[in-house]
Amino acid sequence: MTITTGRHLRQRTEQEQRATNLELFFDLVFVFAVTQLSHLLGSHLTVTGAAQTALLLLVVWWAWVYTTWMTNWFDPDSPVVRCLLIAVMLASLAMAIAIPHAFGDRALMFALGYGSLQVVRNAFVVWATDRESQLHGAFIRILLWSIAVAGLWIAGALLGDAARATIWTLALAIDYVGPAAGYWVPGIGRSLAAEWQIEGSHFAERFQLFIIIALGESIVVTGTTASGLHIDTARAAAIGVSFMISAALWWLYFDYVATIAQRRLATSDQGGALARDAYTYIHTLMVAGIIVAAVGDAVLIARPGATATGVELAALAGGPALYLAGHVAFRRRMAGSWSIKRVSATAALVAAGLLGALMPALACAGLILAILIALIVSELLAGRRRRQRGQPSPLEALETRLAGG
Repeated sequence: MTITTGRHLRQRTEQEQRATNLELFFDLVFVFAVTQLSHLLGSHLTVTGAAQTALLLLVVWWAWVYTTWMTNWFDPDSPVVRCLLIAVMLASLAMAIAIPHAFGDRALMFALGYGSLQVVRNAFVVWATDRESQLHGAFIRILLWSIAVAGLWIAGALLGDAARATIWTLALAIDYVGPAAGYWVPGIGRSLAAEWQIEGSHFAERFQLFIIIALGESIVVTGTTASGLHIDTARAAAIGVSFMISAALWWLYFDYVATIAQRRLATSDQGGALARDAYTYIHTLMVAGIIVAAVGDAVLIARPGATATGVELAALAGGPALYLAGHVAFRRRMAGSWSIKRVSATAALVAAGLLGALMPALACAGLILAILIALIVSELLAGRRRRQRGQPSPLEALETRLAGG
């Protein structure tokens, strides 16, 4: 897709693009949003609370993702683009403020915040692109979808609780089916994934930064929960285990997965489809897993010697399991292969959650940490054996293929 013409667009060069200070500033609102979601789930650790938090997380994620796609094309150093992002940031802040009571007396505030940021941003892209460009036509379709969906969000906010949940679930489903459906509009047609040309290095880096945001919430939850409690031996151990679980989650993504995926995305001739599937959709599982794991950290630190309840175990073990399931799906989409080690570790984490009903929370968390460490060590040993056999690493093999070797 030709996007080199039009107002306020990035100039594509051979040099890889990097995240800008404005994008990092924009992310600060979503640091707050992730904290709000974590606290909401932690204070409503029920099936209903989990369902509501999941819906709100998907909305927050969609708001961030759409803006990330836009900033991949548009120049954040342009004053007009800066003003737009600051306006979108304000709407995002309103949405984030409303999260704890989004299904209550701040439903309209949440819906207006989300709807306005989607419509305003997409309308800007239509205005700022040349009429003959494919990006212009694609965003006309996206704008029409966002206007229709915003109407549903606002209508749901004005209705009663039961109707609101139904209408918002429908609105979310329409939102999420949009990319897969090519934003089909009667009389206009649909967009093809091949049309979505991105700068892969910048795009992947932005998602890596969001993973850091989510992991940061785990650290914050560990610290804030512990700071208000007496620190005895058991709680000190719980703090250490919680932190090490967060560190293990970081290791499993950033040791080599992030780098290989970034190179694949940057060099693939199907970058648009990979970005849509592996990043826009599949990364949701990883982010959700981290947020759920953060709630598990709070449970562990609050009552390390007690046996966790079923929903608490779902957070404690289910968060890391969901995170690893996202890794398995991510590799499948990016490389077309399965990671047997990570599939096995995911199953082991589920088993640890079931066994947690028979032991104190601290022992269950220790078992979870042991599974994650065992996965890391097994992958390190596999890499060592590969080097001893003279075989290239996955990244080296990829670079060789790209170089035509």
